[in-house]
Amino acid sequence: MQWGTINSIMPPKPPQIAIDDVLPPGSHELPRGQGAPSSDLVRFLAKWLDDIFRIPGTNFRIGLDPLLASIPIVGDVLASGPGLMILMEAARSGVSLPVLLRMGGNMVINTVLDLIPFVGPIGSAFFKSNMRNLRLLQRWQEGHQQAVRKSTARLLFVVGLVLAVLVGLWVLAWVLLGQWLASVIWG
Repeated sequence: MQWGTINSIMPPKPPQIAIDDVLPPGSHELPRGQGAPSSDLVRFLAKWLDDIFRIPGTNFRIGLDPLLASIPIVGDVLASGPGLMILMEAARSGVSLPVLLRMGGNMVINTVLDLIPFVGPIGSAFFKSNMRNLRLLQRWQEGHQQAVRKSTARLLFVVGLVLAVLVGLWVLAWVLLGQWLASVIWG
């Protein structure tokens, strides 16, 4: 028995498949940074979730999000999935972390609104988190990164200031309550 090379013993290697053999050319390349247009799917989803139907006799528009929010739990899950796709597109486009947090905050506000029975979907119809996020994404992709960062910084400052005032008032209320209780107990 003659021993051949290792190649004669081993089974043949499967052919190498390039990514271009599986996906259409260029489809696996993720656009990043300036000038990358948001996808048609993201615009489609934002419009359907927040702006597809016009209320007769008005110029006010609503989407499927507030309608789905009327269905407890299931509607919120169905409406949040497409909203996450907008966030994924933003991350893919290289949006900065504070802006992603702002977009996520918009989704959280919308979800909290949707959890309030009856009134929540109405608030969601006015808030339109998906259209807000789409506008932020489009402004970022059009090259207005500094303006988006600046508006996000202003918003975060205002939210932080409001939270600081609320915490300060809460602490003050507890201090005053403690002083009042001390004066009542110890005279």
